[in-house]
Amino acid sequence: MQPFFMMHHSATPPSRVLLTTAYWPSVPWMHLASDDRELYLEACEHHQKGSFRNRCLIAGPNGVQQLSVPLAKGKHQQTPIRDVRIAYTEPWQRLHWRSIRTAYGSAPFFDHYAPELSVFFQKKYTFLFDLNHACLTWLFAKLGVQKIVHLTEQYENPAPTGFFDARQAVVPGRISFQAPRYGQVFEDRHGFLPGLSSLDTLLCAGKYATEVIANTVVVP
Repeated sequence: MQPFFMMHHSATPPSRVLLTTAYWPSVPWMHLASDDRELYLEACEHHQKGSFRNRCLIAGPNGVQQLSVPLAKGKHQQTPIRDVRIAYTEPWQRLHWRSIRTAYGSAPFFDHYAPELSVFFQKKYTFLFDLNHACLTWLFAKLGVQKIVHLTEQYENPAPTGFFDARQAVVPGRISFQAPRYGQVFEDRHGFLPGLSSLDTLLCAGKYATEVIANTVVVP
């Protein structure tokens, strides 16, 4: 895969991409994470509300549906992202899995992936960052992406030379991208819904999901 981004005012394309953590990341996020550049996850930022760090989008019977991981009470805006804890005061894992089964139970590849996927909604992770990292590792394995995931050791803004800073590239309501179409379960009701969680692409398209992600174009 070839990267679609080049740093402005630089003759040399950046060799590293920097992204924030994400819960079952979207197709545009996965495109940026799986191209030819070295992948770095921002591990030293403070948590930001209203982001994909603890939420994802799926295509349910009624259209786009948001799944959110509840967080333990506290001022998360001032909490380092690796210290943000998941709350289990409500059965969110059971609700997420029920929503996924309702959305994708009839998807072509649901039965193939469901036994492994269901484990993520049974094991209790203490920290959001660790849950997201486990989800990403699983997705990479299923998509055939062989990549070392590096973690930042300090927060830098702007990012150092040689990085494409994509920390603000995949933000709810602000991301601009073009993605190839693939068959979705409820497409006859709602039309094609792009930019959802990579789970949507994987469960609906199987190994073709890799091609969908590779051919997605993210506009900076």
